[in-house]
Amino acid sequence: MFYLIGLGLGDSKDVTVKGLEIIKKCSRVYLESYTSILSCGLEKLEEFYGRKLIVADRDLVEQGADDILEGANDEDVALLVVGDPFGATTHTDLILRAKEKNITYQVVHNASILNAVGCCGLQLYSFGETVSIPYWTEDWKPDSFYDKILSNYNRNLHTLCLLDIKVKEPTLESLTRKKKEYLPPRFMSVSEASSQLVDIINKRGFQTESQELTGESLCIGMARVGSETQAITACSLKSMVHIDLGKPLHSLIIPAPSLHPLESEYLEQFRVPQ
Repeated sequence: MFYLIGLGLGDSKDVTVKGLEIIKKCSRVYLESYTSILSCGLEKLEEFYGRKLIVADRDLVEQGADDILEGANDEDVALLVVGDPFGATTHTDLILRAKEKNITYQVVHNASILNAVGCCGLQLYSFGETVSIPYWTEDWKPDSFYDKILSNYNRNLHTLCLLDIKVKEPTLESLTRKKKEYLPPRFMSVSEASSQLVDIINKRGFQTESQELTGESLCIGMARVGSETQAITACSLKSMVHIDLGKPLHSLIIPAPSLHPLESEYLEQFRVPQ
């Protein structure tokens, strides 16, 4: 049996009872380590689970899926995923590969940022399409995600922005060599994401009558959702550029222009004086 187990958002204790029971009985347990992270490290997880974990980086999950699934017809194998297993398309691909090999599988769900985002007080059914904001480089500055934010905004829907993370990214120089060298891990902050959005707004200007986002528009910064050090701040986009919410992971929300009275009341506790 192949198990895909969600670990939730906080620390080692956020795993479900069902998930923990499965982890303890599996022959091999992999920990997916590149689509997200927990606030605790590998050692804390192994201590709580009472067993060793095999760290599965991007190369192993995306290119070595057959190695992960090897023997799963005859023994129990699990892949642990931060948040919920279906928060990333990579994991649906693993399920499809298991089905092709006639390997039975089971998914154990858990909390993800897609539902925990409600902790800021915005109503979940008023969210539109979720977007991802990538790191810019000097010669690569995509802004298509902004059009999706505008589409949500103009339909009076909130937008959850998932911020880029770079884990075990090879250096450009090492790509031409046989031995890869990796860049230090990077995790985009709400400050960096807001700065990129403000740059796009300033570059585009008001090109259509429907475009309403400005540097004064309300946004919400969230950090380490689900952990004891969770932080939430609400302010203008241009003010968020200067906000430091500390350690990762961060998420940014662009609320709809018109909020429900309960949403507005709840958000007041997180507002930063302008």
